[in-house]
Amino acid sequence: MSTTRDRIVVTGLGATSPLGGDVPSTWDALLAGTSGARPLPAEWTEQYELPVTFGATLAVPAAEVLTKVECRRQDPCAQYAVIAAREAWQDAGAPEVEPERLAVAVGSGVGGVSTLVEAWETLRTKGPRRVFPLSVPMLLVNSPTAMVSLELGARAGGHTPVSACASGAEAIGQALEILRSGRADVVVAGGSEAAVHPLPIAGFAAMQALSTRNDDPVAASRPYDVDRDGFLIGEGAAVLVLETYEHAKARGAKIHAELVSVGVSTDAHHIAAPEPEGVGAAAAMRHALTNGDIDPADIVHLNAHATSTPAGDIAECKAVRAALGEHSDHIAVSATKSMTGHLLGAAGALEAIFTILALKERTAPAQINLDTKDEAVDLDIVSGEHRSLPEGDVVALDNSFGFGGHNVTLAFRRAE
Repeated sequence: MSTTRDRIVVTGLGATSPLGGDVPSTWDALLAGTSGARPLPAEWTEQYELPVTFGATLAVPAAEVLTKVECRRQDPCAQYAVIAAREAWQDAGAPEVEPERLAVAVGSGVGGVSTLVEAWETLRTKGPRRVFPLSVPMLLVNSPTAMVSLELGARAGGHTPVSACASGAEAIGQALEILRSGRADVVVAGGSEAAVHPLPIAGFAAMQALSTRNDDPVAASRPYDVDRDGFLIGEGAAVLVLETYEHAKARGAKIHAELVSVGVSTDAHHIAAPEPEGVGAAAAMRHALTNGDIDPADIVHLNAHATSTPAGDIAECKAVRAALGEHSDHIAVSATKSMTGHLLGAAGALEAIFTILALKERTAPAQINLDTKDEAVDLDIVSGEHRSLPEGDVVALDNSFGFGGHNVTLAFRRAE
């Protein structure tokens, strides 16, 4: 159990996702078993002859939330982060904090791909004088962090972990370390991704990483199912406001959950494929337990990475077994990507919010599309009906793994 001095709590939640334009609508849609899968624009699929014609796009377009000037001067990756950060900040009560005691950490896996490709097309067809002057700061992967820092006036540091699909979770882990170091009292952290674009889709499809269920997009994301054939690409952002317990208590803030610890490891196995036995993923989970002095018997819920890829799902199952042993039998495992799709660098942050809400509402969400469970999956997967979680001082884990072998596990404890 963390001491009072180094306890870190979550006081604000914000998101924009394929299921909703904010946290309440996203959570409600998740519990309703809604899929965020939608057809991609016809001009994309026809012009580029894309082999995958669907994705999990935002439920509420950024243009309906931000001004025209904000949209013009920010890549969608930054737009989504700003939308999520504004909600999280208000949810936290817009805390009064000195700029020098406020930090930001927003991860992204891809960054401003739309800006990059559009700038290149402008250069190619119209010449260098027509390239938008803000193209470079817009396309940089740190643009979400930069724009959120500007929005909030944060001066205690801005950080942008780029660890593929573990980026958002790693940013939250960095927030934990920043707060415990004493550098800041409040950190706004999460992930943002806007990679539902012809280029990433073509690249992922060439790797055979995406589901090709063009005739039934809603059924495409099916973690643990014997017929899974790849992930559903998604977009969006999720942001948390984290504070030291003393700071939150002093201002009377509501506390959603405690962030107990983070575990980080690397597979050093392959540029894209997971280590098949889950050795690195298991190490991240063990580090989270050790760093948080967590008894595995206290873990009641896991929001799994569970992307719906044939190799990844099995490797994670092996990792959970290796890290938690017999306790794995008593952990309710949710695979929320079956509904949201895979938000890449934002996935870990959005699923951190789901993990927090699962603890807070004592409800582990049921996944959809699990018709026939793979025999190699020996975990307690929540499907069909949501699972009630027990009362008490319990813990839930959030796993995030990324291309290149990046592994991050976040451990949350229910707020007192």
